[in-house]
Amino acid sequence: MDDAAEPSRRGLGYEWASKGDVNAFFGLMLDNVSGLIITTSLLVNAFEFPASFVLRNMIPGTALGVLVGDLIFSVMAFRLSSKSGKPHVTAMPLGLDTPSIFGTALLIVGPAFVAAKGGGMEELEAARHAWYIGIGMLLASGVFKVLCAPASGWIRRVVPRAGLLGSLAAIALVVISFLPLTITVSDPVPGLVALAVILATLTARWRLPWGMPGALGAVLVGSAVYYGLLLVDRLLGGPGAGGETLPVVAAAGLPMPMGDWFDWMQGNWPDALNYLPIALPLALATVVGGIDCTESAAAAGDDYPTGQIIFAEGLATLAAGVFGGVIQTTPYIGHPAYKAMGGRAAYTLATAVFIGAAGMLGFFVWIFRLLPEVVVYPILVFIALEITAQSFLATPRKHYPALALAVVPALAYLINLSIKPVLADPALLEAGIGFEDLAEGTRRSLETVTMLAGGFILTSLLWATALARLIDGRFRSSAMTFLLAGALALFGVIHSPLPSERLMLPTTAVAQMKTEGRFGASRLQTPFHWAISYAGMAGILLAIGRFGRPPGPEDHEE
Repeated sequence: MDDAAEPSRRGLGYEWASKGDVNAFFGLMLDNVSGLIITTSLLVNAFEFPASFVLRNMIPGTALGVLVGDLIFSVMAFRLSSKSGKPHVTAMPLGLDTPSIFGTALLIVGPAFVAAKGGGMEELEAARHAWYIGIGMLLASGVFKVLCAPASGWIRRVVPRAGLLGSLAAIALVVISFLPLTITVSDPVPGLVALAVILATLTARWRLPWGMPGALGAVLVGSAVYYGLLLVDRLLGGPGAGGETLPVVAAAGLPMPMGDWFDWMQGNWPDALNYLPIALPLALATVVGGIDCTESAAAAGDDYPTGQIIFAEGLATLAAGVFGGVIQTTPYIGHPAYKAMGGRAAYTLATAVFIGAAGMLGFFVWIFRLLPEVVVYPILVFIALEITAQSFLATPRKHYPALALAVVPALAYLINLSIKPVLADPALLEAGIGFEDLAEGTRRSLETVTMLAGGFILTSLLWATALARLIDGRFRSSAMTFLLAGALALFGVIHSPLPSERLMLPTTAVAQMKTEGRFGASRLQTPFHWAISYAGMAGILLAIGRFGRPPGPEDHEE
């Protein structure tokens, strides 16, 4: 009789809302708001994307993905409480994937927009072209995650953590930390004040008075300093905030792009295909991250089914893409922290409603107008530090060199990112100075950096995976990884010799190198040379594995 009565008692006692949900809500909500702000700022400021286009077309669907994902995770918390009989279940947090924000803006949508304008398209036509590419990559990511859900355990076994977390650490340490830091110090007084609050509360774990969340405290203090200095500047007759152009008010509603998008894809799918080597590794990283987050939640006492978590984030990503979003969603790694705050399911429900309303009702534009980006970007510095630290903590110590190696291609990307605007400077173009007019040594250096930067996320994953296998003594697996890298390099998936990073046959790539004046200085760095080089690495490793001596105890001294 007791067993029969047990199901009826389960779920009735779920304490789905508590005081801790307030702190948890501000933490999760601000993470997502900062993601929307950073997406908009990167596209508008770095690539001169039309602000109104981003706010009207990309933000609503992106916000919808958060709404759908957090609602699903809230329902899963109710179900877990009902099944387990536990009244204090914490919902899994979900939001915009930070590496994908930078990867999509800086490597997919932004470059696609610049390339389209360079090809002769008008600004709005180029913006729509880049938007459709972003939608395509997001839909491909969503489908990939849904397909990965049943095999989530197998993926984790096949790819070492050093490979997957190494590519994440590379993005975090080099891109997510450095680029936001440059924006933070562009207005250092409010920026560094906000960063100090972030480091003291979120990194060093000190608590603010009245239980105020660290992220909220940083935004409030930084904004107060920002607007205080702005007021003083204006009273003294200065220009104020630097004359930033504010975006127009975005209309409420959701875009319905699928009909036009399908028509566009029929003639543009080869262009979209070039960006899959960037999008799919980002999606794979969220799958593995979701697996890790689920294990972390289980360790904290909330045992969610791994496959369902991955499937849910895939559905949320697909929902975002169908309605014009460009950034994928993912479970956040901070479940234990939200549980320690006392969060239940109310914080994810509130985040879903707030972010969904902000994007679809159009009032996100006022958040974007009024919240200074220099006080929001320090949150990204913290996230980058956390991702890097978690990558090392979750990786066996012997694989640390693999994590470090994964960062190197990202450094090349960062250098390349700084070089491109210089080469495209109007002063050089007006003087008729192009790449082919530079000294041979300069061209060789620039071309080498370009090739290392091409497909750097996938390169980081492959290099770290190969080295981790090598450290484990798995020479054959390491060699196969390098052979895969060679095959990808042959077609420009990684190490493309062209700044456009288009996928093409190696013979076509060599011909294009000659046309652009890149062949002379880089005649030993064609796709054929890269493929042969990786094959040579594989052959050497197989030979060492066959005839070499395994390391002894004396080779593992601390």
